[in-house]
Amino acid sequence: MTVSATIAALISWIPDWAATIIISMLPVAELRGAIPLALAPAEVGGYGMAVPEAYFLAVIGNMIPVIPLLLFLGPVSDFLRRWKIGDIFFNWLFTRTHHKHNARFEKYGTLALTLFVAVPLPVTGAWTGCAAAFVFGIEFRHALLAIFTGVLIAGIVVTALTLAGIGIFELF
Repeated sequence: MTVSATIAALISWIPDWAATIIISMLPVAELRGAIPLALAPAEVGGYGMAVPEAYFLAVIGNMIPVIPLLLFLGPVSDFLRRWKIGDIFFNWLFTRTHHKHNARFEKYGTLALTLFVAVPLPVTGAWTGCAAAFVFGIEFRHALLAIFTGVLIAGIVVTALTLAGIGIFELF
């Protein structure tokens, strides 16, 4: 059973539209898990939604945590740095991340953030994009626009792949 199907089983008493939003809000699933579940036919455990409805609900759900994350990652980091272990962790994280990825972010700026969020692979999405924006010090409005654009692109890609998968599934 997939992560999305497991989550869907746990929240089966919630209306399909609300479940799609909730699943899109989760850091593990995001819209990469919500759109396939929303578009899949009911016979295979999905919600059988129309494409525009599934896309819109998944994008909205995926964006709900973005503003709080962008606003509060800094204060939470500052709070945790009050303890030695927190300070050590954040110094390690910032140093490691800047060393590995700074050249790309300096060269491409928010475009790199948009593309990072847009790629529908594990550990690339709005949640991780917020963390990257925080680590690289990208201004709130630029980060929000880049992440939103990336979520829109990821939604299109995931929807297209899902529809292709459903089309292939129906051949058999």
